[in-house]
Amino acid sequence: MASSDGNREVEIKLRVASTRAARRVVRSTGFQVLRPRVFEDNVVFDTPELTLRLNGSLLRVRQAGPSATLTYKGPPTPGKHKSREELEMEISDVREARLILQRLGFAAVFRYQKYRTEYRRPRERGVVTLDETPIGCFLEIEGAPRWIDRTARRLGFCEADYITASYGTLYRQYCEANRLEPADMVFAGAT
Repeated sequence: MASSDGNREVEIKLRVASTRAARRVVRSTGFQVLRPRVFEDNVVFDTPELTLRLNGSLLRVRQAGPSATLTYKGPPTPGKHKSREELEMEISDVREARLILQRLGFAAVFRYQKYRTEYRRPRERGVVTLDETPIGCFLEIEGAPRWIDRTARRLGFCEADYITASYGTLYRQYCEANRLEPADMVFAGAT
């Protein structure tokens, strides 16, 4: 979701101990459910040479409940928040979108899944999401930089807690730390 400054996404992630703890702290600070919990299946595409990953960009097809999107994210600007161009459009057919990307020379290189719940405080523009992933739970705070910092503090976090890495990078770090062979970041039994 692009922030208020056009097609620029500005966000951070915060690792949380559990879904229950995350929901409790988010609700206790006045956030209300904007979009109920939904299962997301994401497929990242790249060239055979991994050109997009090497320059920090992302091309993704996401199925989230009944809706689907095609997203391009440009290379991030260095800083304490992850800030980068984000272009996104709804698509009506995930299968056809994947075939089009393959015909253009892109290949599916990584798949990741999560359950996402979106929250918002009344009269505020930013969004807090709770992402339940196979490697743990994360809060994602997206909005204007000052709002992100204020919201992180309100939720009990500090700048040292900020994560700007992608889920792909976090998954590779998780596999390395746990001596696992990286594959896709999917829930057990995924097809």
